[in-house]
Amino acid sequence: MLRSAASVGVATTSSRVLGYVRDTVIATTFGAGPAADAFFVAFRIPNFLRRLFAEGAFSQAFVPVLSEYRTTRDPADVRDLVAHTLGTLGLVLLGVTLLAVAAAPLLVWLLAPGFGDDPQRSALTTTLLRITFWYLPLVSLAAAVGGVLNTFGRYFTPALTPLFLNLAMIGAAVWLAPRLDVPVLALAIGVVIGGLLQLLWQLPTLAALGNLARPRVSFSHPGVRRILRLMGPGVFGSSVAQVNLMFDTVVASFLVTGSVSWLYYADRLMEFPLGVLAIAFATVILPRLSRQHASGDGEAFSRTLDWGLRWVLLVGAPAAAALFVLAGPLLGTLFSYGAFDAHSVHMARQALWAFAPGLLAFMAIKVLAPGYYARQDTRSPVRIGVLAMLVNMGLTLILVWPLKHAGLAAATSLAAYLNAILLLRGLLRGGAYRPRPGWGLFTTRVALATAAMTALLWLGAGSLDAWLALGAGERVARLGLWVAAGGACYGAALLALRLPLAQLRHP
Repeated sequence: MLRSAASVGVATTSSRVLGYVRDTVIATTFGAGPAADAFFVAFRIPNFLRRLFAEGAFSQAFVPVLSEYRTTRDPADVRDLVAHTLGTLGLVLLGVTLLAVAAAPLLVWLLAPGFGDDPQRSALTTTLLRITFWYLPLVSLAAAVGGVLNTFGRYFTPALTPLFLNLAMIGAAVWLAPRLDVPVLALAIGVVIGGLLQLLWQLPTLAALGNLARPRVSFSHPGVRRILRLMGPGVFGSSVAQVNLMFDTVVASFLVTGSVSWLYYADRLMEFPLGVLAIAFATVILPRLSRQHASGDGEAFSRTLDWGLRWVLLVGAPAAAALFVLAGPLLGTLFSYGAFDAHSVHMARQALWAFAPGLLAFMAIKVLAPGYYARQDTRSPVRIGVLAMLVNMGLTLILVWPLKHAGLAAATSLAAYLNAILLLRGLLRGGAYRPRPGWGLFTTRVALATAAMTALLWLGAGSLDAWLALGAGERVARLGLWVAAGGACYGAALLALRLPLAQLRHP
């Protein structure tokens, strides 16, 4: 389990690092102005549906059913399920994309109503949306293929797919943008090319597993019917987080120009530990939990959840603290070039301060939710997610007045904790998760080590203005030094406190 999670983490780290190169290129070229705001809104809409169809409800329904087929059926049945699922999903996505392209002006009006005061920005957002939406069917099929590979224990190949999106967008920004009358259109074109490359990259591995077959469309296939039944509540449940993001976009569109971009760049820094650590564990946990449930091994199921939660605490607590303390230096080092000025760094830092405390909850959700999906229970997370969504929206409307764009981030973090606590309570009450002994001492040691690291980084961060006065090379060197020092301090403190490593091995 740990080796598999590590392989996903290494691949994801590579793609995230390249993603920051991509974001630095975008920030340098477009800054946080109207064109950048238009692109981020246009890209967020297909991303919303991507997470809904690909990484959300579909994966949560598809992987458990596919794992059950692999455990109880012969390879021909598995291949038949894959072919019918990919074909049916592709047809649905094509229909959604055609409808969205036709209704693009309405979608922009609904999701960024504040842009209505600027007809030029609204028209640009509509054009960008009509291009970027073709990313949806490509990346969703790529994610579905990745789900097949994960079920068969092939984690590294699908984890590398985001590299291709980043490469395509960097190439578009550097080479294509200067050649267009409207440079930001290059980013939308790069997004579509990246989606195509993500799909093509995984097909040879799918073929090597013997599961590359001609896609077939059938809504009556028994496996497809089960997936669709599970997706019903899952679509709603997975949409909760995305609805919150869309709601934040609507509110941010009424704030000063740049608010959408400041939230985007802060969220991008949040996505690094979330993607590298939490999603790595979630990727390997869901197939494992699904197999354990299919075989009726409840004790192993509980041990796997316990293992995942211990790792979430071990890596999530210091990551959240480091993001908070080093918010300014991180943003200043990665993005403060060209059109992304010091004011933008200060404003994005406020958003990251509000996002960072919620990291531990976001990571816990990635481990707790598979505990429901693996048992093919998609209704319970929906009920919990709806409550968290309503709380998030209420807090957003309250906090946006005093905190502006940072209030949106703070509301998201608070709602995430509610979501995680309720998910944990449900697993405990249902008996699916029974914590192993030693949690109290384990938590105390992690908390003390995190406090020691936080104190060291607080001393090293200094003032943001002084940091921004440094040259680019100096910023990178200093940031690398303090990140390494913080990691060394945390590790040394854990060793001094005699953290029991045996509790971190998957039993």
